Amino acid sequence: MIEFGPEICRDFQGALEREWLETNGLGGYASSTLTGLNARRYHGLLIAATKPPVARVLLLSKFEERLLVDGVPFDLSTNEYIGAVHPQGFHHLVRFRLDPFPVFTYETAGIMLEKSLFMVHGENSTVIQYELKSMNAAEVELTIRPLVAFRDHHHLVRESDGVVFELRETSSGMELCGRSLTLHVAYEAATVDRAGYWYRNFLYRVERERGLDFVEDLFSPFALRFRLQAGRRTSIIVSTEERSASSAEALRAAEIERRRRIVARAPVRDPLVVQLTAAADQFIVARSTGKSIIAGYHWFSDWGRDTMISLPGLAHATQRFDTARAILREFARHVDGGMIPNRFPDEGETPEYNTVDATLWFFEAVRSYVASAQDEAFVRTELYDVLNDIIDWHVRGTRYGIRLDDDHLLMAGAPETQLTWMDAKVGDWVVTPRHGKPVEIQALWYNALQTTAALAHRFGDRARAQRLAQLATGARRNFNRLFWNAEAECLFDVVAENARDASIRPNQIFAVSLHHSMLDPERARKVVAVVERELLTPRGLRTLSPRDPRYCGNYVGGPVERDGAYHQGTVWPWLIGPFVSAYLKVHGASPTTRATIRRLFRGFDEHLREAGIGQVSEIFDGDPPHAPRGAIAQAWSVAELLRIAAEHAEALFSAEP
Repeated sequence: MIEFGPEICRDFQGALEREWLETNGLGGYASSTLTGLNARRYHGLLIAATKPPVARVLLLSKFEERLLVDGVPFDLSTNEYIGAVHPQGFHHLVRFRLDPFPVFTYETAGIMLEKSLFMVHGENSTVIQYELKSMNAAEVELTIRPLVAFRDHHHLVRESDGVVFELRETSSGMELCGRSLTLHVAYEAATVDRAGYWYRNFLYRVERERGLDFVEDLFSPFALRFRLQAGRRTSIIVSTEERSASSAEALRAAEIERRRRIVARAPVRDPLVVQLTAAADQFIVARSTGKSIIAGYHWFSDWGRDTMISLPGLAHATQRFDTARAILREFARHVDGGMIPNRFPDEGETPEYNTVDATLWFFEAVRSYVASAQDEAFVRTELYDVLNDIIDWHVRGTRYGIRLDDDHLLMAGAPETQLTWMDAKVGDWVVTPRHGKPVEIQALWYNALQTTAALAHRFGDRARAQRLAQLATGARRNFNRLFWNAEAECLFDVVAENARDASIRPNQIFAVSLHHSMLDPERARKVVAVVERELLTPRGLRTLSPRDPRYCGNYVGGPVERDGAYHQGTVWPWLIGPFVSAYLKVHGASPTTRATIRRLFRGFDEHLREAGIGQVSEIFDGDPPHAPRGAIAQAWSVAELLRIAAEHAEALFSAEP
């Protein structure tokens, strides 16, 4: 359980910096700040995935909540408008806890009110419940006024857009229709005020900071008034399906039990690992008849690269092997031209294949699955032919100039294309041009060849095993010849036809951390030493050395400024995983090594309480104090911490002899 008291809850700025997140396993979510003030366009009580896990629509933004205690009104809501914060209900908030979902405790006029909310797994439904925990009043009433938007979660709505809503009463509550979507609001024993009107000029401060549109109007179709009784929960269910509010208690019990089973799969009974296991569940979503992984919340869809990097931590480390098989099967189904999709767009159209590394990470996900699940049969029957087809395509050439060169190393891209994970591009400006032979692509290619060769050997496919081993041998020989930077004692970041990029970046760490490495022990130690000296921070690895004149230490400003800093010094926490694996590989599990990696791992205890509550952010500033930035919850950030917790448990958690 993560909790905050009044010192945070009543601190306006401190409470705004902390955001909660609920998800439903479909790509839908609910989220806001600890105060309930919506500071992003993505904040709301019900963002429904209409084509799971994408096509997400913000239906219900929030509730305006007001208590009437013996006739005296007390607002619980907090909003920011242009020029004003009103009302300021956060002054009554004394406690917040994640237990296992968001629970808010308000105290005012001698009463204590607890509000909890959760999403129903597998449904676009949010359940909000209110309970008087103590009462020193003759009569307590609660008025709730829904504020709705009915818009794509990336966009904003204004009254002038001409959105028309139709309100109908049903046997279970109210039904609101607009833009071919229907929101069902189920409740019991409430008085309904059917007067509807617009609330204008909500200000979303985070969007303003990000240089985006930040003002919105929201429509309130009706209000509900409840008489509260001590010890009895009052429930409201908002959903794309018609439900009865009387089902709320059963839904609550089922969701608590589901989450209990999830955290029981934590690879280590350590509080941080248990919370990371709970966080991991929020990224696993349905796609078609299979499964996928949302790259991050709030704005990401499911990306092939992020999915394959995240799979070992989110599914293998937590022994969710059915989920792992479903995800691997789903992406194998979409292989085209020897490539897995880089991205399933949020609007649900044709997948995009503009990546060189996502497909190579697929091999590492398969290798990790076999090592964790001990299930070669699934790989033999459903994936082995796919893996070989992918290699054959890469050898003869596929999209974007991806092909095997005469030196057995992979070529990729052109000056105008961005195919690696460092893919920021602003108009025609390619921020980190890496066409040619990027270092991590060669490391992943070698790992893929050796992984498939090992499978071929176990499956009795001797000719294929021999051919793959020959390709791997050639790749290793030429990689060491072309990529070793003797002056800096590390690896070049990119080798192109007439140039070698000596930028000190974290991509070289994969040449050490991956299961199959092309480096000898001496060179591996030198690579790790350079990365540690130039790039390591308490929150992960910088994307560029601070000594480089292009280094950007802060990820702030509008889209151009932020994209310009994205891979030019910004810290990525997911890189802590490969760094720890590489560090242990070259130094062994000595007491000093253990102390170093424990300090890095334990540093994330604090972070789970400073941005996305219970989650790990996408990125951090390169400069101290390394403020969290980007998405508040990122799949591979959580996954890599879980992976190293499972794979290096003895070094991280065992007592010293």
